[in-house]
Amino acid sequence: MATTLRPIRHEDRLSLVEHLDELRTRLIICIVAFSVCFGVCLWQDDAVLRIVNRPLQDTAFKNKPGSKDPLERTTVFQAQLRRTALQSAATYDALARRADDAATRQGYEQLAAENRKLAASVPPREVRRPVTLGVAEPFSATMRVAAYAALLLSLPILLFQAYAFILPAFSREERAVALPLMALVPFLFIAGVVFAYFMVLPKAIGFLQNFNDGSYDILLQARDYYRFAVQVLIAMGIGFQVPVGILALTRVGIVSTAQLRRYRRYSILVIAIIAMLLPGQDPVTMLSLMVPLYVLYEGSILLASLLDRRARRKEADELDPVDDPEP
Repeated sequence: MATTLRPIRHEDRLSLVEHLDELRTRLIICIVAFSVCFGVCLWQDDAVLRIVNRPLQDTAFKNKPGSKDPLERTTVFQAQLRRTALQSAATYDALARRADDAATRQGYEQLAAENRKLAASVPPREVRRPVTLGVAEPFSATMRVAAYAALLLSLPILLFQAYAFILPAFSREERAVALPLMALVPFLFIAGVVFAYFMVLPKAIGFLQNFNDGSYDILLQARDYYRFAVQVLIAMGIGFQVPVGILALTRVGIVSTAQLRRYRRYSILVIAIIAMLLPGQDPVTMLSLMVPLYVLYEGSILLASLLDRRARRKEADELDPVDDPEP
């Protein structure tokens, strides 16, 4: 049984065994690509975890005035203690330089050294990191995050193998529509992930972690944080596929751009329901998800209108060709 891949045309007729053989080979390629990416992500697990933890670090421990959160108050106290000790050390150094006798100078120098020692002993302000509760949770959380990162990195290869397996079933006309749309999928997915990482995730974490924080000792478990972060990233990556779906429906002829404009109010309702079902049912996360989805919806209608106009112009030119002038 052949294990190499060869280009398959729409006119080719393959047996069930040949289809299964092609599927097996493409699955092997996907597994190898994912395994390589997983190995790289596991090798660079510290960098991957820093990237995933950054939205949490940027939104927590803002040292808000009057905060009742015990952890934030402890952080503020430690920072103030360090500043006071350094200021006291500087004051004692100045007094030691002005002292007239050696004993007084030595006493001030000793006080300055003790304050500098106190300032050095104060723990530095550390960034917020998720906590682990189970014995094996550091290992399992690291493996899970590495697997998620490997999936994102290997996604273009996985999508290409899926497209290559499905495309021979399309006719030449269907392939002319499907190929450009399928080429958009990985780019839109990456754009959605990047948008969620920089725009949606920090706002969602900042709102949720600081909501009514005076009533709780807020400790965020690594398992829950990574699950929430990955779900938001994947959900936004999938949500950015709206243009592909709309363009596919309009190009096939299932719906028209006029219908999409007519039912714009219902689309807003559907987008709101989808945002409500996604992780983080708080208003900040919902709005952060709804706004780009609706912008993509309107942009897809505009793009579909341009494509329809071009298609009608092409059909008109084919039906009414301009005869060349006689010499």
